[in-house]
Amino acid sequence: MKIPFNKPYMTGKELWYIAQAHSAGHMAGDGAFTKKCQAWLENSIKTRKALLTHSCTAALEMAAILSDIQPGDEVIMPSYTFVSTANAFVLRGAVPVFVDIRADTLNIDESLIEEAITSKTRAIVPVHYAGVACEMDTIMGIANRHNLLVIEDAAQGIMSTYKGQPLGSIGHMATLSFHETKNIISGEGGALLVNDPRLAGRADIIREKGTNRSQFFRGQVDKYTWVDIGSSYLPSEIVAAFLLAQTEEATYITQRRMAIWDTYHNELGSLEKNGFIRRPVIPAECVSNADMYYILLPDAKHRTELISKLKELSISTVFHYIPLHSSPAGSQFCHIKRELPVTDDVAVRLLRLPLWLGLEEHQRRVTDAILNTVVKL
Repeated sequence: MKIPFNKPYMTGKELWYIAQAHSAGHMAGDGAFTKKCQAWLENSIKTRKALLTHSCTAALEMAAILSDIQPGDEVIMPSYTFVSTANAFVLRGAVPVFVDIRADTLNIDESLIEEAITSKTRAIVPVHYAGVACEMDTIMGIANRHNLLVIEDAAQGIMSTYKGQPLGSIGHMATLSFHETKNIISGEGGALLVNDPRLAGRADIIREKGTNRSQFFRGQVDKYTWVDIGSSYLPSEIVAAFLLAQTEEATYITQRRMAIWDTYHNELGSLEKNGFIRRPVIPAECVSNADMYYILLPDAKHRTELISKLKELSISTVFHYIPLHSSPAGSQFCHIKRELPVTDDVAVRLLRLPLWLGLEEHQRRVTDAILNTVVKL
């Protein structure tokens, strides 16, 4: 049997809920299923306002608009992230400013943020890599001192916490992803979380193509019209119906993923002890959601060889981001204050292992293959 890198999980209620959405005669956005998903996010994450979007990319674009980003403004973020983190701000004319990541968690190095701040800086975008929280107390302290917004890119962070606080509830805004590779999925999908009350009202307008349509449906105005910039960021009720079934099983899904994560961590411990790999690091103040399990090989050559050997055994593994600063668009639109040695080093050594519900019965095959192969590379 081929072991894929990812296999989307279904709870069993998704198709039933989709049928209900169709039967109700409301398949466009902001119906009953959307509202239930948003209420679940607000209750579980303790955010002021949750708005479903058709992707995390859309949520990031909304956050950039809400931040009132202007051409020439600077936004601090890691280079080791998905392109949407930067693209959302480049679309507003801003310049992403990359700082290096920590060698332990692979999150933005909070000790390097302050020196990257200039008079043009408007926001900080910490990315919670692999569902492990950035050092948010320090980041929020820096932001408060310099009057900056903090936008948590929590695409991988649902059900994770930092000092007991759910990721997505700490910054002024946050974004989530429900892509099929994430823990809680809807195929494509995302959400914008708004914690700053000053931004909540405008968020509705931006999401509704720049109209005050939401106010109209709440009876606050007698007709709706174009009042601001915006776009169509709503997902359909079909997407929301699928997602609702997932949210109802969020705790169960997370527990099973954590069990798979723990098995990897325990079984591969001997390889780390003997210097063949490095395993993920989770600080004591963080609770991870098991978004992914990765290992760090000694160098690019070892990683390439391991991918190839595992492929021969029908086990699919993948590397992750190409650092944005080394990409063609990154060199055109972005800026770095100093070299990014940790980012450059990690990017060529990191390997992501299969992690999906149902892997449990095949996981021994994966760990045995890694244990037997790595020592021979």
